[in-house]
This record gives sequence, structure tokens and C-alpha cells, in this order.
Amino acid sequence: MDVKAVLSGICMCMALQACSQNTFSPRKYPFPIPLEAPPVVTMQELAEAQAEERKRMLGDPYMGKAVLTVDLRELPDDAWCFPLPKAKVISPYGNDRSSHRHSGVDLKTHANDTIRAAFDGIVILSQHYAGYGNCVILRHGNGLETLYSHNSKNLVVVGQQVSVGHPVGLTGRTGRATTEHLHFEVRVGGQHYNPNVLFDYHTRKLRHNMLTFTKGGGVKVE
Repeated sequence: MDVKAVLSGICMCMALQACSQNTFSPRKYPFPIPLEAPPVVTMQELAEAQAEERKRMLGDPYMGKAVLTVDLRELPDDAWCFPLPKAKVISPYGNDRSSHRHSGVDLKTHANDTIRAAFDGIVILSQHYAGYGNCVILRHGNGLETLYSHNSKNLVVVGQQVSVGHPVGLTGRTGRATTEHLHFEVRVGGQHYNPNVLFDYHTRKLRHNMLTFTKGGGVKVE
């Protein structure tokens, strides 16, 4: 199977669909659009290519290397979303708790507010999960994982592919929580990091930096 031809066909289909919906943007679809007719791609080849991409997304984010680099410097505004628009921080990352340090950031607006996917991704967990209560975890193509918990209701299921900004849950107080809010985490390979490396809490904007994560912990911001 000619993987290059298959991927080219997928890109063409995505671009044509976007054009038909008047949502095409060369910033969101930075691949070149060939002038000639795209190669013929069978449904089997398309399914195989999608399965390979899914396998890559769910595998080791470090891909056998010691570090993972996530370059956000040129990421367009329509490719990211602050998970809880208009929220304020009520408990920051690393805040001392009675038995542990806070592994994420707590964001609050009001009960049953819509929680949104930070990036395009695939749902790898959607269930009640111990002290997290109703919890959703997304795996993203750049290797990051984002976690959304204490939800009053999860709106996605395991295996579902979601687009940036897609509703993943509603804010609640399930699990160990004293008020309705979103507990938001950023992880790589199961290791949590300060979400502040991704988002500025005051402006609710993405930090356009290059992040280098090291296995076992540690992140370099450039």
C-alpha cells in the first residue's frame, strides 16, 4: 500500500469537505492541495491509514526517545481552546493539600457549564474515576493528554474522536469536590505537568511556546 498516496487522499478529502462547508483555511490545512486529481483510495486503504494514525496516537508519546517536543509557536487560534471559557482559578497547580500536592488546576464558572476539548483528540477514558468523580481524558496528536474531572455529566465516550472546542462534559462536584468546578490536568505519558505551561490563566490564551518534555518529569519552555 502506498501510504503517501493514501494520506494525500485523506488530506484532499478533508480539504474538499471543508471547502463545501465554507470552513477551509490554509492555516488549518497547511498541506499542499494538488491541482491534479487525487489518487484513487479504496475504503480499505482509508480504514487502514486511519487505524495506523489511531495506533500512533494511543502509543508511547515519546516514541522510544528520551524527550517529546511540542511546538505551539505557530499553532493557529482555531486549533486550541481554553477548556472553560470565562473561568477563574480557585486552586492552582501544586497547591498543598492535606495528603498530596495538587496535580492540576481548578477552574470555576457555574454549575453545569460546558467543558471543551483543548485540542483535537481521541477519548481514552470517560467514566467515574475514584476521587476525580466523572472524568474524561483526551489524547492529542502532539503527544499531550488533557484531563477534565468532577463533571456532573460526561458528554463523550471512549474511542470517540473529538475536534478542538467539542463539549466533553459539564462542570459538577462529583468525586472529592466541595464546589462545582473543573479540575484540569495536562499529562505526558501519565506524568502530570503544570497546565500553566500551556495556558495563561489571566488571559485564557494559549502560550505559543516550544515545550520539551523529559521522561520521568521536567519540561523546558522556549
